[in-house]
Amino acid sequence: MFYIAHRLFAAHDRALAADLAERLARKTGAERVFLPFCDTDEEELVAEVKGRRLFELDRERLGRLDAMVALLHGPSLDDGVCMEIGYAAASGVPVVVVTTDFQTYSLTEQGPLLEFPDPLIQALAARIVRVPRLGPSPGSQPRSRYAEFQSRNLSQVDAALDAAVEELLTVPAGHRQPARGPGTESVYVEGSPYAAWGRDHLAEACVGAGRTVLLPRRFTAGDPVAGALADLSAVRTVDRLLVDVSGPETPPGTALLIGAAAAAGLRVAAFQPRPTYTHAVGREPNWRNLMIQYACTTLLTDIEAVRAWLATQ
Repeated sequence: MFYIAHRLFAAHDRALAADLAERLARKTGAERVFLPFCDTDEEELVAEVKGRRLFELDRERLGRLDAMVALLHGPSLDDGVCMEIGYAAASGVPVVVVTTDFQTYSLTEQGPLLEFPDPLIQALAARIVRVPRLGPSPGSQPRSRYAEFQSRNLSQVDAALDAAVEELLTVPAGHRQPARGPGTESVYVEGSPYAAWGRDHLAEACVGAGRTVLLPRRFTAGDPVAGALADLSAVRTVDRLLVDVSGPETPPGTALLIGAAAAAGLRVAAFQPRPTYTHAVGREPNWRNLMIQYACTTLLTDIEAVRAWLATQ
């Protein structure tokens, strides 16, 4: 089965994913394509806790796919999609990432250029399809310059989606990560770039509780992708993952680590002192994207709660 991970919250995002699903279904058969929102019948689904049920339905598929294709737009990447990338990749599923972003990114002014803001995405992608430029001008005379601009954008999208289908059909099989070793007293701590109080408060709480602390290396490594792979390896050696999800959204790398940790069966705690909620029609209030909310085993809202969580066996 091929799983299409995409942003769900606007009609144009869902339409783009449906376009990709249709192209892929023509090559593989519709029974081998899974399109979230569409194939979980989200608008019609009735469940006591609808968000959790949607999470469970998606998670059931994420570890037993032939491949995943993830649509990622621009610098602010959907945290639910990034969580799904981490979960699938940690389960041995190859992930093809598609973008039409015209920007590249670096962690320092003169650093190596990356396709995505966080090098973890680049590190985990089996293939990257990047079409950063508008398509050619249409051959016939357009009605207006706006119609021409629309045509060139649609041509760019067509090229990206067609390339994604071809990559999905040829991407090599993935390899499931080896089982984690015995648990330790260590904690991997992922801070938030949005936290006004800095990145050390969670690490200090862990040290105070007698835990060994592992911190991200990808933001300071000379080779960010190698640093990202080291971060992924580190997460597999720890007993717990503690992530600060404060801010307008869960940062993409943090979301990816949450997915990888959930696939590996780690205890994952999200620290968010001032939770805010979304209220999608028919769902329970979510304090984060539902893929983040239910992949995390605990929500912590202050340092005392962090200390209590660290004290549990």
